[in-house]
Amino acid sequence: MPTLALLHTSPVLAPMFNELAAKIAPGVRVLHFVDESLIKNTIAANRLEKPTMRRLIDLVGSTFDAGADVTLVTCSSVGPAVEMAAALHDQPVLRVDRPMAEQAVATGARIGVLATLPTTLAPTADLVRRVAVEQGREVEIVEHLCDGAFEAVMAGDGATHDRIVADALTGAMQGMDVIVLAQASMARVLQTLPDGAVAAPVLSSPESGFTRAAEVLAGLPR
Repeated sequence: MPTLALLHTSPVLAPMFNELAAKIAPGVRVLHFVDESLIKNTIAANRLEKPTMRRLIDLVGSTFDAGADVTLVTCSSVGPAVEMAAALHDQPVLRVDRPMAEQAVATGARIGVLATLPTTLAPTADLVRRVAVEQGREVEIVEHLCDGAFEAVMAGDGATHDRIVADALTGAMQGMDVIVLAQASMARVLQTLPDGAVAAPVLSSPESGFTRAAEVLAGLPR
């Protein structure tokens, strides 16, 4: 059976990706790997450090040792290390946010990037800029940090997290052609907003990232 590994930095993402797997790729075996140190050490240092990069690269190797054909890393904060891992392994290693960035650049020139962590905001915005250069498009990127949202959700206050992100979507992000949610965990906020609350398309990484991984998996020789 084709096997897709999902490498998370938080266990709370596993149920969301299980739902996507059931909908998008029911014939695929999914293996979840979780290491919270990747994100916690990055937050503590306020940047992605070399020991964390090395750990992620080693973990990716472990997913292939466990039988994965493709590995999808679901955390945007460690995106640069994912690209290093991809260069060092023969099997496909994918960033969850790459398809979202491609879609954003193809959708409009004024792109809003929302995040609840500065360590996620910068890598996501940088990825969108690189994709724009690759596609030969000029874009304006408006970055916004949802202060207090991450701390709220870590304290178990999901409602405050959702309110802060929703307020940013309907306030600070007005006038955008398209809006990018930098973290997979932010996607749930879209379900709380009424239709038409945000004029611009809002993109999140879980579904597009998983879909890309499933496509890559399906294209591998058997």
